[in-house]
Amino acid sequence: MPRSDASNSAAPMHGLMPEGRAMLPSPARTALRQAATALERAEQFHQPLEMTLALAQMARCYRGLLAHGPAERYLERALAWANTLGAIDQSVEILCLLAETSCALAESHLPGNGRSRYAARERTRDRVFEIARLASRVADPEWEIKVLLRISDVLDRCGDHDDAVELQSRAMRLMYGPHAAGDAAEALPAAPKHAVQG
Repeated sequence: MPRSDASNSAAPMHGLMPEGRAMLPSPARTALRQAATALERAEQFHQPLEMTLALAQMARCYRGLLAHGPAERYLERALAWANTLGAIDQSVEILCLLAETSCALAESHLPGNGRSRYAARERTRDRVFEIARLASRVADPEWEIKVLLRISDVLDRCGDHDDAVELQSRAMRLMYGPHAAGDAAEALPAAPKHAVQG
Protein backbone atom coordinates (compact mmCIF):
# COMPACT_ATOMS: atom_id res chain seq x y z
CA MET A 1 0.00 0.00 0.00
CA PRO A 2 1.32 3.47 -0.82
CA ARG A 3 2.48 5.53 2.12
CA SER A 4 -0.27 7.71 3.50
CA ASP A 5 1.69 10.95 3.74
CA ALA A 6 -1.14 12.24 5.85
CA SER A 7 0.90 15.21 6.95
CA ASN A 8 1.48 16.25 3.32
CA SER A 9 -1.83 15.38 1.69
CA ALA A 10 -3.68 18.58 2.38
CA ALA A 11 -0.60 20.73 2.72
CA PRO A 12 -1.13 24.49 3.05
CA MET A 13 -1.81 26.14 -0.26
CA HIS A 14 0.93 28.70 0.22
CA GLY A 15 4.35 27.38 -0.72
CA LEU A 16 2.89 24.98 -3.28
CA MET A 17 1.72 27.51 -5.84
CA PRO A 18 3.69 29.99 -7.90
CA GLU A 19 4.32 33.31 -6.20
CA GLY A 20 1.34 35.57 -6.58
CA ARG A 21 -1.18 32.72 -6.64
CA ALA A 22 -1.35 31.91 -2.93
CA MET A 23 -4.20 34.42 -2.51
CA LEU A 24 -6.58 33.02 -5.08
CA PRO A 25 -9.90 34.41 -6.18
CA SER A 26 -12.94 32.17 -6.13
CA PRO A 27 -13.87 29.73 -7.60
CA ALA A 28 -10.30 28.40 -7.93
CA ARG A 29 -9.57 28.78 -4.23
CA THR A 30 -12.88 27.17 -3.31
CA ALA A 31 -12.27 24.21 -5.62
CA LEU A 32 -8.83 23.62 -4.11
CA ARG A 33 -10.17 23.76 -0.57
CA GLN A 34 -12.96 21.35 -1.45
CA ALA A 35 -10.45 18.95 -2.99
CA ALA A 36 -8.28 19.16 0.14
CA THR A 37 -11.29 18.40 2.34
CA ALA A 38 -12.20 15.40 0.17
CA LEU A 39 -8.65 14.13 0.44
CA GLU A 40 -8.68 14.43 4.22
CA ARG A 41 -11.85 12.34 4.30
CA ALA A 42 -10.37 9.73 1.96
CA GLU A 43 -7.28 9.41 4.14
CA GLN A 44 -9.41 8.37 7.09
CA PHE A 45 -10.16 5.06 5.38
CA HIS A 46 -7.36 4.62 2.82
CA GLN A 47 -9.55 2.95 0.23
CA PRO A 48 -7.50 2.79 -3.01
CA LEU A 49 -10.23 4.10 -5.34
CA GLU A 50 -11.18 6.99 -3.08
CA MET A 51 -7.53 7.89 -2.51
CA THR A 52 -6.83 7.76 -6.24
CA LEU A 53 -9.76 10.02 -7.08
CA ALA A 54 -9.08 12.49 -4.26
CA LEU A 55 -5.39 12.84 -5.08
CA ALA A 56 -6.11 13.21 -8.79
CA GLN A 57 -8.63 15.95 -8.04
CA MET A 58 -6.07 17.83 -5.96
CA ALA A 59 -3.69 17.58 -8.90
CA ARG A 60 -6.32 18.87 -11.33
CA CYS A 61 -6.91 21.89 -9.13
CA TYR A 62 -3.21 22.70 -9.06
CA ARG A 63 -2.94 22.14 -12.82
CA GLY A 64 -5.73 24.65 -13.29
CA LEU A 65 -3.66 27.14 -11.32
CA LEU A 66 -0.54 26.38 -13.39
CA ALA A 67 1.13 24.99 -10.26
CA HIS A 68 2.64 22.08 -12.18
CA GLY A 69 5.15 21.01 -9.52
CA PRO A 70 2.62 20.16 -6.77
CA ALA A 71 0.23 18.80 -9.41
CA GLU A 72 2.89 16.34 -10.51
CA ARG A 73 3.53 15.21 -6.93
CA TYR A 74 -0.16 14.58 -6.26
CA LEU A 75 -0.49 12.67 -9.52
CA GLU A 76 2.48 10.48 -8.63
CA ARG A 77 0.76 9.56 -5.39
CA ALA A 78 -2.52 8.98 -7.23
CA LEU A 79 -0.75 6.64 -9.65
CA ALA A 80 0.69 4.60 -6.79
CA TRP A 81 -2.80 4.10 -5.39
CA ALA A 82 -4.28 3.37 -8.83
CA ASN A 83 -1.71 0.66 -9.37
CA THR A 84 -2.91 -1.12 -6.24
CA LEU A 85 -6.36 -1.36 -7.86
CA GLY A 86 -5.03 -3.20 -10.89
CA ALA A 87 -7.30 -1.05 -13.08
CA ILE A 88 -5.39 -0.29 -16.27
CA ASP A 89 -7.80 2.41 -17.43
CA GLN A 90 -7.36 4.39 -14.22
CA SER A 91 -3.58 4.07 -14.32
CA VAL A 92 -3.44 5.11 -17.98
CA GLU A 93 -5.57 8.20 -17.35
CA ILE A 94 -3.33 9.31 -14.49
CA LEU A 95 -0.22 8.61 -16.54
CA CYS A 96 -1.66 10.82 -19.29
CA LEU A 97 -2.20 13.59 -16.77
CA LEU A 98 1.33 13.08 -15.48
CA ALA A 99 2.84 13.27 -18.96
CA GLU A 100 0.92 16.45 -19.74
CA THR A 101 1.89 17.96 -16.40
CA SER A 102 5.61 17.23 -16.64
CA CYS A 103 5.58 18.50 -20.23
CA ALA A 104 3.96 21.74 -19.05
CA LEU A 105 6.53 21.90 -16.26
CA ALA A 106 9.34 21.59 -18.81
CA GLU A 107 7.77 24.33 -20.90
CA SER A 108 7.45 26.60 -17.87
CA HIS A 109 11.13 26.49 -16.86
CA LEU A 110 13.18 29.53 -17.77
CA PRO A 111 15.83 29.01 -20.47
CA GLY A 112 18.61 29.24 -17.90
CA ASN A 113 17.20 26.33 -15.92
CA GLY A 114 18.19 23.73 -18.48
CA ARG A 115 18.81 20.85 -16.08
CA SER A 116 15.34 20.95 -14.53
CA ARG A 117 13.82 21.42 -17.96
CA TYR A 118 15.66 18.39 -19.32
CA ALA A 119 14.66 16.25 -16.31
CA ALA A 120 10.98 17.18 -16.72
CA ARG A 121 11.12 16.37 -20.42
CA GLU A 122 12.71 12.98 -19.73
CA ARG A 123 10.00 12.16 -17.20
CA THR A 124 7.46 13.07 -19.84
CA ARG A 125 9.02 10.71 -22.37
CA ASP A 126 9.21 7.86 -19.86
CA ARG A 127 5.53 8.30 -19.05
CA VAL A 128 4.49 8.49 -22.69
CA PHE A 129 6.28 5.27 -23.55
CA GLU A 130 4.74 3.55 -20.51
CA ILE A 131 1.30 4.69 -21.68
CA ALA A 132 2.03 3.41 -25.18
CA ARG A 133 2.88 0.04 -23.67
CA LEU A 134 -0.32 -0.11 -21.62
CA ALA A 135 -2.72 1.44 -24.13
CA SER A 136 -3.61 -1.81 -25.87
CA ARG A 137 -4.89 -3.16 -22.54
CA VAL A 138 -7.55 -0.52 -21.90
CA ALA A 139 -11.16 -1.66 -21.93
CA ASP A 140 -12.43 0.50 -24.80
CA PRO A 141 -10.67 0.30 -28.20
CA GLU A 142 -11.93 3.77 -29.11
CA TRP A 143 -10.41 5.19 -25.95
CA GLU A 144 -7.12 3.53 -26.88
CA ILE A 145 -7.12 5.64 -30.06
CA LYS A 146 -7.80 8.80 -28.07
CA VAL A 147 -5.00 7.96 -25.64
CA LEU A 148 -2.51 7.42 -28.46
CA LEU A 149 -3.43 10.72 -30.10
CA ARG A 150 -3.26 12.47 -26.74
CA ILE A 151 0.24 11.28 -25.95
CA SER A 152 1.32 11.87 -29.53
CA ASP A 153 0.52 15.53 -28.98
CA VAL A 154 2.57 15.52 -25.77
CA LEU A 155 5.60 14.10 -27.56
CA ASP A 156 5.15 16.63 -30.31
CA ARG A 157 5.25 19.41 -27.71
CA CYS A 158 8.50 17.93 -26.43
CA GLY A 159 9.99 18.13 -29.92
CA ASP A 160 9.96 14.34 -30.48
CA HIS A 161 8.34 14.59 -33.90
CA ASP A 162 9.29 11.13 -35.17
CA ASP A 163 7.98 9.30 -32.11
CA ALA A 164 4.85 11.44 -32.19
CA VAL A 165 4.21 10.44 -35.79
CA GLU A 166 4.76 6.78 -34.91
CA LEU A 167 2.09 6.96 -32.20
CA GLN A 168 -0.27 8.77 -34.51
CA SER A 169 0.30 6.09 -37.16
CA ARG A 170 -0.59 3.43 -34.61
CA ALA A 171 -3.82 5.29 -33.82
CA MET A 172 -4.66 5.61 -37.51
CA ARG A 173 -4.11 1.89 -38.07
CA LEU A 174 -6.64 1.22 -35.33
CA MET A 175 -9.10 3.65 -36.90
CA TYR A 176 -8.74 2.89 -40.59
CA GLY A 177 -6.57 -0.19 -41.03
CA PRO A 178 -2.89 -0.71 -41.89
CA HIS A 179 -2.96 1.31 -45.13
CA ALA A 180 -3.84 4.53 -43.32
CA ALA A 181 -0.64 4.69 -41.28
CA GLY A 182 1.38 6.31 -44.04
CA ASP A 183 -0.74 9.44 -43.86
CA ALA A 184 0.27 10.19 -40.27
CA ALA A 185 3.60 11.73 -41.19
CA GLU A 186 1.72 14.56 -42.90
CA ALA A 187 -0.63 15.13 -39.98
CA LEU A 188 1.94 16.76 -37.69
CA PRO A 189 4.03 19.87 -38.43
CA ALA A 190 7.60 19.16 -39.42
CA ALA A 191 8.99 21.56 -36.83
CA PRO A 192 6.66 22.15 -33.88
CA LYS A 193 6.70 25.77 -32.87
CA HIS A 194 6.22 25.04 -29.20
CA ALA A 195 8.78 22.25 -28.86
CA VAL A 196 10.64 22.14 -25.59
CA GLN A 197 14.31 22.80 -26.00
CA GLY A 198 16.90 21.01 -23.89
